[in-house]
Formats: sequence, C-alpha cells, structure tokens
Amino acid sequence: MNNPHFLTRRHWLATLPAVATAAGQLCHAAEKPRLRIGQIGTKHAHASGKLQAILKFPETFDFVGIVEPDAERRAAMANRDPYRRVTWLTESELLSTPGLQAVAVETDIPNLVPTAVRCLKAGKHIHLDKPAGESLDACRAMHQIATDQNLTIQMGYMLRYNPAFQFADRIVRDGWLGEITEISGMMGKFMNDGGRLELAKISGGGMFELACHLIDQVVSLLGPPDKVTSHLRRTFPEKDTFADNRLAVFDYPKAIATIRCNHIDPMGGARRQFSITGTEGTFEIRPLEPTPKGRLGLDRPRGEFNKGYQDVTFESPTGRYDAEFMDLASVIRGEKKLRWNAEHDIATHEAVLRASGML
Repeated sequence: MNNPHFLTRRHWLATLPAVATAAGQLCHAAEKPRLRIGQIGTKHAHASGKLQAILKFPETFDFVGIVEPDAERRAAMANRDPYRRVTWLTESELLSTPGLQAVAVETDIPNLVPTAVRCLKAGKHIHLDKPAGESLDACRAMHQIATDQNLTIQMGYMLRYNPAFQFADRIVRDGWLGEITEISGMMGKFMNDGGRLELAKISGGGMFELACHLIDQVVSLLGPPDKVTSHLRRTFPEKDTFADNRLAVFDYPKAIATIRCNHIDPMGGARRQFSITGTEGTFEIRPLEPTPKGRLGLDRPRGEFNKGYQDVTFESPTGRYDAEFMDLASVIRGEKKLRWNAEHDIATHEAVLRASGML
C-alpha cells in the first residue's frame, strides 16, 4: 500500500470547509447562549447515546429533562447511566418549558413521527432518530409542518457526520471519481433471538432499521433512484418471521447501487463497508466505525493524492453523535442551514421504504 495519507485536524478542516468538527465548534460555545433542549423517549436503539452526546456539551446545551411515557420503562431506566443524571418530565411539562428550543425524539419507531409532529406543532426544532416511521405520507406531512413553521428537522442518520463519508461526498462532488457508475454497501450484525423477534415486528426488518444509514448516503450521492428492487431471505422460518438477509438494488440512468443488510453476520460491525466507483477512480470505506479507514484509487493525481491506490486515514471522532448535535446547535442559532433539506429526507425515506419492501 503506497503513499498513505493521514488527515490531521488542520487538513481535515481545510479539505472540508463546509463541515465544522464538534471540537472546533466547542471552542466558541462558551461565548454564546446555551440552547435549551430536551428528549422524548428511551426506547430507540440510539436513545442513550444521543442523551450522552447532549450532556457532553454543557457549554452548548442546557438540558431540561427527559420524557418516557411508559411507566415501567421509566422505572427500569431511572437508575441507569446516563438517565440517573437527568430530570424526568411529562411531555406537556417538557413542551411547555420556558425557552425550550429543541427536542431529541428517541421513541420506538412507530411513535417517532407522531411525537415529532407534536413537538413541531409546539414550535420546537427536532432531532428525529431514524428511520422516519413506516408511512411515506406521514413523513411528508411532518416535513410540511416544519417548513410552514420554519423549523428544523435533523434526521439521525449518523453517517452524515462520519469523516470518511464527508470526505467521500467531497471528492465525488469535486469530480475526483468521474461519473459514478457503482455504489455498494453492507451494514450487518449478528442479532440474538430477542432482537430478531423485535425486528420481525417491522415488516421492513433490518433493511429498514439499520441499512437506512447507507441508503441515505446513496441518495445523497446520486439523488432519488429511478427504481428500487428488494430481495429478502428468512433463514430460520421455523424460529421466527424475521427477514435476516436482505439486498436492495437501486437503479439509476448510468449507475447501479446495491445495499446489503445481513443480521446473521458473525463478524458484525467489523465487516460493514461502503464503496463508490466512477469512471476515474474509486473510494472504499472499511470499517465504517468507530475509526473509519479509507482506500482511494485514482486514475490520475488529485490534490495531494497520487495516481493509483493509497490509504486515507481519519482521526477518530470525539463521539458517534457529537458532530450532529453541534451542527444542530449552529443551525438553530442561524449560523448556517442544515445541509439535508426536506426534499432529500423525503426522497431518502421513500428509498428506504421501497428497499425494505414496505412500498
């Protein structure tokens, strides 16, 4: 492997000026008023991680409290970190808190969009975890409310803030890879019996709940697909109805994208990967997290990178969700616009539903 490149923080900021790191924003946070924020829900798979990220930046966020309408769940979580450190509220108490500006919506999937709508109608910006419910029409209606009230919906697609994916986005838009002809990705894990039963309750299963992160990246790079074809296998029909091995094919005029989601993968997260190939080069990310690694192949020199293959190594993010909440703070303060607009989020959701066999 010739000519490895390490993107230092200085190089990283120079290479991607549109995206500020959480660390870079934090140094100015003490100079600005704190943003009042709360959270509704503890049942989403990312709920505790999102709360930890918010609490990590007390200079930026004034965390008001958390809501969990399920009394049994609330009792079970109250003495666990990070929940033991926060105030428990009812939804009406939270939404009527003076000065509240934003809410992180972290309920179970069926309640994500209804909860988000109530927050928007109360005049709050929202961080909404993924995916945006099981209905395309409800997703559209939710975004219309936000647009009408000039409020922000930040979707919780965490890979948007992953440095390797941000690098990929930049080099594609700068034409380093030429015309994109192929994207492929895989996001799997080994799911235990209890998890299988939970995911089986959603017809879209793992493609809907997990691989949506990669589908968001496909739509970001190539736009809405012309056609989506969903394939699935139920490996253990005698055990449950969970479609644990799935493939979706996204057709474009000059490109084909494929996304796999395998929940019987014994290597799990370590094998998650994403690659983009065009007429002039290719870029591969593996692993995706926690410290992503890239492999860039070029048919000619680009910037400081040489013709041929070379490694691209990125600094470890300070936390999985840190950058997205610092970005949300900048958006709410009016310092920037959220890059991913309603049109993109709706297109992503339609692609997720079609890939999951739900449309």
